[in-house]
Amino acid sequence: MTTPGDRRTWNDEELREAVRTSRSWRAAARALGLKGTSAGTVRTLKRHASRLELDTSHFTGQRRWSDQQLREAVTMASRWADVLAGLGVIDNGENRVRIKAHAIRLGLECAHLKSAQPQPTSPDEVFDEPVRPEMLRYSAAALAMAWLTLRGCAVALPIEPQAYDLLVTTSKGIQRVQVKSCASRNRRGYWDVGIGRRPYTLDKSAGKMPYDPESIDLFFIVLGDGSIYVIPSSVLAGRKSISAESYLAYRVGDASSLLGSGTSMDADAPRRVSAYAREFLGIRGLVDPEAFAFDVYAGREAV
Repeated sequence: MTTPGDRRTWNDEELREAVRTSRSWRAAARALGLKGTSAGTVRTLKRHASRLELDTSHFTGQRRWSDQQLREAVTMASRWADVLAGLGVIDNGENRVRIKAHAIRLGLECAHLKSAQPQPTSPDEVFDEPVRPEMLRYSAAALAMAWLTLRGCAVALPIEPQAYDLLVTTSKGIQRVQVKSCASRNRRGYWDVGIGRRPYTLDKSAGKMPYDPESIDLFFIVLGDGSIYVIPSSVLAGRKSISAESYLAYRVGDASSLLGSGTSMDADAPRRVSAYAREFLGIRGLVDPEAFAFDVYAGREAV
């Protein structure tokens, strides 16, 4: 059927046959002798196919399976692995996401395909993922927030990028805290911690510069052996890197149980509370800082 002013070079019957024998809209366009398979051409075909209520469930596009095949696979399978196998598709993360998304677009019922979680046979199997030292830089801020919150400090994150990472409310007022980490020792066995920053206006290749001591109040530093340092910015003013061994007076705890097998990774770590730790904990109203058992050393000895 055609209408006055219709510029189509094909009629409804030809479209029916092209859709029936093709596997994609572009293939249908080629079957109609349309060389230009632009988005506009495809939209036109789709509009007329919808008007004619043509069945396109067998279209696969660049896929090797059709909507109907997916419907059947989802209905017969009990897990997603079976769906992919039924479609002849390699079971990997990318293919699973693509097929799940297509099933959702088709409105298919997929609740029965949820994979059953294997039940652990021993406590060690509940969660046995190994520690990845390179992830310390991403977890350091969370460690700082937990350490400070457990000491009664309210911790907030800045909404906009700032020189500091955390805003911490203490009895002395709000402290601006910059969090740093160092995952491993240098070749000489020392902990060299980078405490500089790159200027915001330059690219990643720009050299680092010291923090303005008036823009932050404290450095919270976590090392790969679990050592925790809290150092005033005035002590580190003008520095871009430090050797942690030179600042043992500001060592306030140990989180080695989170970074290893549950025992301290540094057997020679000091077991006393630093003078600065006493002062810092003292402002939280603790009568005896050494009785505050949060940071665990080897043998369950706490600071």
